Amino acid sequence: MSNQTTMTEFLLLGFSDVPELQILHFVVFLVLFLISLLPNLLICTAIALDRHLHTPMYFFLMNLSILDLGSISATIPKSMANSLMNTSSISYSGCVAQVFLVVFFTSADFATLTIMAYDRYVAICQPLHYETVMNRRACVQMAASALISVLLYSAVHTGNTFAISFCGDNIVEQFFCEVPQLLKLACSDSEISEVGFLIFSVCLASSCFIFIIVSYVQIFTTVLRIPSEQGRRKAFSTCLPHLIVVSLFICTGTFAYLKPTSSSTSGLDLVVAVLYSVLPPMMNPIIYGMRNKELKGALSKLIVWRLFSKN
Repeated sequence: MSNQTTMTEFLLLGFSDVPELQILHFVVFLVLFLISLLPNLLICTAIALDRHLHTPMYFFLMNLSILDLGSISATIPKSMANSLMNTSSISYSGCVAQVFLVVFFTSADFATLTIMAYDRYVAICQPLHYETVMNRRACVQMAASALISVLLYSAVHTGNTFAISFCGDNIVEQFFCEVPQLLKLACSDSEISEVGFLIFSVCLASSCFIFIIVSYVQIFTTVLRIPSEQGRRKAFSTCLPHLIVVSLFICTGTFAYLKPTSSSTSGLDLVVAVLYSVLPPMMNPIIYGMRNKELKGALSKLIVWRLFSKN
């Protein structure tokens, strides 16, 4: 039996051992990475430079884009580098860092989406109190409190994960260090505490999910009472992108973490991991950009300004 003190590295699962397919994997991941990276950078820049977008909704949207940038950067580059260098290894400390970053950015994403649901609730259900409740100081405090809480949670979660003893092989059957796959390497008597922590995490995530659902039930109840059709359309246009992003995030994450863990890795496991780690950061800018006229206008001005500044 060997425990985690003697584990110096882990071996990540590659998509193929064929050199040509490894290059294809690198190119595909590079394209997905750029598709996720560039729109999120554009959104952050547009919101930061356009004073008309200095509102609570866009403040939290910029935070979400920053977190998406971190989320996509925590997993994809390492897998791309391994394919390019024809290796599958990741150091023990690198695996610890990757688990921490994945947990941190995923949890912070969910916390930010929960705060954004509260922002929409106050804006639509309590419009007269919106400027008082969602002032700049309150927004910064909510964002900072969420990040500090998530930071502590991620540190405890990561420490608890790597406090377990690992037995047998050091092969992580995923293209990044994923907690459920690491638990498959644990000794049977050492993973109890981590399983308990995962149950606590599910309860915590469920409470945020219930909060979002309750908020949107009240939001839609209020919207349907608006006599003006234009007012209802405007209210729905600000809520639907957020609701779509929340649904995408929850569906992909839930399917990835709550599906039965088999002893052998299938292609479906890899596809699901790619979906929940790549799809939300890639789709969030598209969803918000296509449904939001103010953001599309700011992005257009930014692109035009960049084009003319080069000339």
